[in-house]
Amino acid sequence: MKETFSNFIDNFYTNCSKVQKKAFKKNEVITNYIVNRNQICIILSGTADLIRSDYNGNNTIIEHYTKYDTFGEVFYNINTNSDLSVIAKENCEVLFFMYENCNQKCKKNCKFHYELISNLPNILLDKIVTLNLRIELLGKRTIRDKLLSYFNILSTHSHSKTFKLPMSLTDLADYLSVDRSAMMREIKTMKNENVISKKRFIYNFKK
Repeated sequence: MKETFSNFIDNFYTNCSKVQKKAFKKNEVITNYIVNRNQICIILSGTADLIRSDYNGNNTIIEHYTKYDTFGEVFYNINTNSDLSVIAKENCEVLFFMYENCNQKCKKNCKFHYELISNLPNILLDKIVTLNLRIELLGKRTIRDKLLSYFNILSTHSHSKTFKLPMSLTDLADYLSVDRSAMMREIKTMKNENVISKKRFIYNFKK
């Protein structure tokens, strides 16, 4: 799905007058979900995280975005006091498009709107799959079970027992909603038990 969607983006993002492309530096806020602007955002380059910050200042990574991933207020019903923000994890380029503009023709009479609407079912299906995986991860009772499940997901996606973590270990702890120190101890135990091995940033999952 992502390959087809990337072809669509490459072909049409420069031809629609209602699309904005913006650049963001590492750690810069791309968008904040406090205001429901019904934006559809698409990453052209770089990576970003959707982060929930509660009133105690605790952060949880809800989603991790890479090239051609979509996000935005249009996908979330804002019904919480927690702050939801998308933060650039490295320099990013992002497209912004208002959902209300889908049925409006732009001056260039481009195909972007029709193509975007056609892709929305696939985008939403991809969101559902991603969120189901996240619910499955958070439903695990122990740190080890969460790590094993996450490593299994990465291994499946890469079609290999060898993979690179898409985020730092600090971010991984936030993503799995676990204490970082406890997670590091569990990873060390898993290495000692030969469940996983690590060479620099590359992991080998032996399950």
